[in-house]
Amino acid sequence: MASADIAHKKPKKTLLQFKNVWKTYQMGTVKVSALQGINLSIGSGEFIAVTGKSGSGKSTMMNLMGCLDTPSKGSIFLDGQDIAGLSESNLASVRGKKIGFIFQQFNLIPTLTALQNVILPLELQDADQTVAEKKAMQLLTMVGLGDRIDHLPSQLSGGQMQRVAIARALAVNPEIILADEPTGNLDSTTEKFIIDFLSKLHKDHGKTIIIVTHEEDLAKRAERIVRLKDGQVERIVEVR
Repeated sequence: MASADIAHKKPKKTLLQFKNVWKTYQMGTVKVSALQGINLSIGSGEFIAVTGKSGSGKSTMMNLMGCLDTPSKGSIFLDGQDIAGLSESNLASVRGKKIGFIFQQFNLIPTLTALQNVILPLELQDADQTVAEKKAMQLLTMVGLGDRIDHLPSQLSGGQMQRVAIARALAVNPEIILADEPTGNLDSTTEKFIIDFLSKLHKDHGKTIIIVTHEEDLAKRAERIVRLKDGQVERIVEVR
């Protein structure tokens, strides 16, 4: 057994924890609870899939996990820090350092090249420009786009844009990779690449991977599947 596998099987410290988390939205005169009393712990180095039908609360949970929003009630601990009451600027600081995002719609800046898109998170962390460029080059080469660094998003295919998004997500070496439907609307070859790449990040590099998806085949690549229904955890399935 490889040393990386042995290390991966050590007891995992809790990295992300939801304690009685509620998220309620005011819709006119009606209050709608998108999440209702969620309790969930995710260990460092785990591979988790969050699934459920449309309206089950997946997107809301993703926003809370990614420090893009705060709960209406309850606590969310990220690496031991309760982020539930943080200001927007403090939330931005936390997510900029600890979380790498991969979105279904890529969310690349259209006026920036592939290289510039990957460099951007590093610039936001005040990284040295030369170091940032070198790291961005390495990441784009790692995802097979070393020859596309000067291309704008409009000059790339959907699969290539998603690879740029993955490289950007890894730029600051985050503790958590949070992927929202990362294989949606992609061809089967690119889909396989992305699934295999995320699995490799988890297995070989110990990254905590959280995928929000409705695709059962993708969910089954995780260690645990968290199934949501009507804003609650319906059940948690141990895959392996």
